[in-house]
Amino acid sequence: MELSIPNDDTAILARAVDPANWKLTRDAAQALVDLKLADDDKRRMDELADKARAGELTADDEIEIDNYRQVGCLIELMKSKARLFLRNASA
Repeated sequence: MELSIPNDDTAILARAVDPANWKLTRDAAQALVDLKLADDDKRRMDELADKARAGELTADDEIEIDNYRQVGCLIELMKSKARLFLRNASA
């Protein structure tokens, strides 16, 4: 019987950033924990949020919001895995 492994983008990414597969130093893991969006991106996200509240989003704005959402999820996943790596490295 063949084991079925989900291969959607989330499952593939989760396997790719599994700390067990990392060859990181503590400094590299800490750098991931400290990762954040650039100030210009934060300002753009605020602009898009204002447009959304006013009901003025265009189709391109919706795509841009989705892009920020995806990148934000990726950054948070990497940060979470890096924190796990650091916690396990301390044990």
